[in-house]
Order: sequence, then C-alpha cells, then structure tokens
Amino acid sequence: MTVRLRLQRKGKPKRPYYRVVAIDQRSKRDGKPVEVLGQYDPMSECNKFNVDIGRVNYWLSVGAKASETVSVLIKRVK
Repeated sequence: MTVRLRLQRKGKPKRPYYRVVAIDQRSKRDGKPVEVLGQYDPMSECNKFNVDIGRVNYWLSVGAKASETVSVLIKRVK
C-alpha cells in the first residue's frame, strides 16, 4: 500500500474546505483515509492551515509522499 499525503475536499459547493489526510494512493479523492492529519480553509481571510507536524513527519519518514499542494503548505508551516 503506497500512502500519499493529500487534500480531501469537504464543504459546500463554492465553499470548499479541505482535510489533510494520509490515504492510499489508489483511493478516490473522498475515499476513506488512513489518518486525518489536519485541515485547510482557503476561503478564510488568513487561509487557515492547521496540521499535526509530528504525524506528518512520521508519515514522510515511513515512505509516504506528499502531493504538490500539501508539500507547499507544509513548507509554509515549517
């Protein structure tokens, strides 16, 4: 099982809200995640991004790959 760190879309139409999740690479965008790591709200004034850095580092250390968007957001936090 190859694990990816990516965004999972939630929210209403034209009002997106995302979760940062560790999920099997072959799963659908809104499939069941292995673990929820944080959240991202691009519609808020300050683009809220909350994530558990310890768990992100764990998943990256065991071979998970982050999507381009998630890697950019993580770099912002670090």
